[in-house]
Amino acid sequence: MNQTPNAAREFVKALAPMVADKTNCDVVLCVPFVDIWVAAEAARGTNIKIGAQNVHFKESGAYTGEISADMLTEVGAEYVIIGHSERRQYFGETDETVNLRTKTALAKGLKVILCVGELLEARQAGITDEVVAMQIKLDLAGIEKKDLANIIIAYEPVWAIGTGLTATPEQADEVCGLIRETIGKLYGTDAAEAMIIQYGGSMNDKNAAELLSKPNVDGGLIGGASLKTDAFTAIVTAAQ
Repeated sequence: MNQTPNAAREFVKALAPMVADKTNCDVVLCVPFVDIWVAAEAARGTNIKIGAQNVHFKESGAYTGEISADMLTEVGAEYVIIGHSERRQYFGETDETVNLRTKTALAKGLKVILCVGELLEARQAGITDEVVAMQIKLDLAGIEKKDLANIIIAYEPVWAIGTGLTATPEQADEVCGLIRETIGKLYGTDAAEAMIIQYGGSMNDKNAAELLSKPNVDGGLIGGASLKTDAFTAIVTAAQ
């Protein structure tokens, strides 16, 4: 929950020339609902894509405060984050609602950044693999193989969100590898190899290069470091 519309516009304008030559990776800014329109306008003609941070699973109705996929696409969103750990932790998101939101977003032509990750208690108990694999299976239930082309999976260990803690490159690679293995079991090796799997969890300009060097880490879901153009550009450069 950062940046007013005016601030978002200026941020996109400042960032655009800094990442203009980064054409070997996708640059996506997922902004608050009220910022989408102005961010999309500011990003027009650049290599920056705009996304939302959530979407509801119904087209319309008595869901006060919620935003539909049609609303998002009409104001210029191309991507949407679904199942972020903060949505799960603070706003009651479950694997069931994540699954419903994912299906709706895909049906409406949005690209989905699907978030999974374990709590600190799960890691300490040694059940990270089981928890993350279960999330993948539940969140993708009923989703066809052809739709995977429009899904990015982001591994974000909850214990590393906003805490300053970061999974080691080896830990990040291990769990991203598990995600790829789970996709392979569900949809086949070709689908697993084609899947973009990101790491999110205090990735910043100082640790991005090492994290992104790992074979199963295809990108980053950036939190606090995305609020500074210099730091974010450094991460995009590492991805490039």
